[in-house]
Amino acid sequence: MLKILGRNNSSNVQKVTWLCGELSIPNEREDFGGAFANTKDEYYLSLNPNSRVPTIIADDFVLWESNAIVRYLCNKYSKGDMAPADPRDYADADRWMDWKHTTLLPLITPIFWGLVRTPEAERDHAAIDTARKAMIDILWILEKRLTGRDYMMGDRLTMADIPLGMNIYRWLTLVEDRPAMPALEAWYGRIAARPAFKQHVLDIPLT
Repeated sequence: MLKILGRNNSSNVQKVTWLCGELSIPNEREDFGGAFANTKDEYYLSLNPNSRVPTIIADDFVLWESNAIVRYLCNKYSKGDMAPADPRDYADADRWMDWKHTTLLPLITPIFWGLVRTPEAERDHAAIDTARKAMIDILWILEKRLTGRDYMMGDRLTMADIPLGMNIYRWLTLVEDRPAMPALEAWYGRIAARPAFKQHVLDIPLT
């Protein structure tokens, strides 16, 4: 059985647990990271020298880096569906996963940390607002992509939607001062209505 090492309120762990829910992949999860403060234990470091979550163990195969795990599971359990069969479509989906990591993540991180993990009296509101404005500029790219599409790759959920879903959930939940983006909001509505997303993401408080 697939073993997932990582706390359930980590957005990177939630990518994996949500995906497992979508694909009905049997798994067991063990708490590591965050308040559990055990990612520097000898056992965990022997699996993941970065001391970060998640890590998965699949028989004798150990893998870390959440996007790599998403790609692996989609290819193993849903090749031709969540992992597109056509090489160009696969590269397109893969591109959006990388775009989320290199472009969105550096902007949503100061917003999340500033509003969720920093006491109100200590918040750097100027830095949060700078990130908010930059995020709006970037999200118009996503709005254009999603116009006329139910999901990132068309009419079905694929690996491209998983990492983006985590960031847009935080954006729409935490930021009120933002322009309407109908296509993005409709896409997120479809994501939020999925039972696996509700179970593994929405039902777990942002902390």
